[in-house]
Amino acid sequence: MLPQEVIAKKRDGETLSGADIAGFIAGLTQGKVTDAQAAAFAMAVYFQNMDLDERVALTLAMRDSGRVLDWSDLDGPVIDKHSTGGVGDNVSLMLAPILAACGAYVPMISGRGLGHTGGTLDKFDAIPGYKTNPDIATLRKVVGEVGCAIIGQTDDLAPADRRLYAIRDVTATVENISLITASILSKKLAAGLDSLILDVKTGTGAFMKTLEDAEGLAQSLVSVANGAGMTTGALITDMNEPLASAAGNWLEVVNAIDFLTGKKRDARLEAITLALCAHGLVLGGGALDFEDGMLRAQMALNSGAAAEKFFAMVAALGGPADLEAHYEASPHAAPVMRDVFLDENGFVSSIDTRGVGMAVVVLGGGRTNPADTIFYGVGFDRLAGLGAKIDSRTPIARLHARDADTADQAAARLKAAYRLAETAPERKTLYTYIAPEGAR
Repeated sequence: MLPQEVIAKKRDGETLSGADIAGFIAGLTQGKVTDAQAAAFAMAVYFQNMDLDERVALTLAMRDSGRVLDWSDLDGPVIDKHSTGGVGDNVSLMLAPILAACGAYVPMISGRGLGHTGGTLDKFDAIPGYKTNPDIATLRKVVGEVGCAIIGQTDDLAPADRRLYAIRDVTATVENISLITASILSKKLAAGLDSLILDVKTGTGAFMKTLEDAEGLAQSLVSVANGAGMTTGALITDMNEPLASAAGNWLEVVNAIDFLTGKKRDARLEAITLALCAHGLVLGGGALDFEDGMLRAQMALNSGAAAEKFFAMVAALGGPADLEAHYEASPHAAPVMRDVFLDENGFVSSIDTRGVGMAVVVLGGGRTNPADTIFYGVGFDRLAGLGAKIDSRTPIARLHARDADTADQAAARLKAAYRLAETAPERKTLYTYIAPEGAR
């Protein structure tokens, strides 16, 4: 079938066959489908959507557009996690080494931040010498020897997704569950995973603002992933406040190291990280049930085994071998550091979490354009969470900036993101689990 015939079929609301989709994606990969045709295809899907079989077929076709990794030589489950993105979301930095310390292998293919959300790769780029783009041979070596490696997408993993996403990004077709599902899962399937645990965010700092939208995406991801042969479950987690008490690349690295070494652990961050680890272990066959998974994850964390895995991974990928001893002496110390206060008293009743993320962008810690330069040391730490009691002597955060002008702008945005009330708000449910049962 010709590309224009596939486009017309979907434009008219018909169901595409697996052969239709495979042929179109193969043409996209080989350069036989033009950018204009890919854009028309994305727009047709945007308006007509896809059923489950079509989503599975699109995901598999994009997976098969490049190399698919094989980890059959390893003696444990190959597990990974994907988050839909938020603010202060540094879970990956702790989750990968915790799972590795539990006997799993974690080849984590991560991305960079864009807009108000932080990117895992940007955090690791803040670690001097750490190589986020090693070749596949290095990835295999580090995963085999250490148990985990967090890197960026290589050119030969799901190349069709890279091209289609770039076209969607400039044609206003990003926000479609079918296309989002295939984009996320094609890369994870290409990484050769046995199982995947998803963290789908909802709230003021998430792309999915409502619980209904988050549930729709989570159900699609779980159903398609299992339909494509990868055992997958999902947590829907709250992003109505930053997850960690830090937002900004190096500050989140410090927060993660404090967490792993036991110096300081944010309560919500710990609960969600351990829950993701426990469910991931169950999905991969590394734990009997959720309670067993929680026990194993807690032991790996509290014994120091997870911290050892993290520092070994950093060293194996080019980072400093003595990071644990010197991480508090920041290589990215910001010249301007000050507390941010509100001109009122009360309890934090709501937070525009996207506003917090955009304040980090104003400081230079995020991107509005993929080519933007990142300043790794800027951001906020000691962020006040929902329910915190605030007065004229209690700051809502400590700000790290490269100059007074951006500090003033970011402080104004942060203040605007916080609302106080006379009483503390009722705490929201931390997460809801969607199991693979019932999926294809």
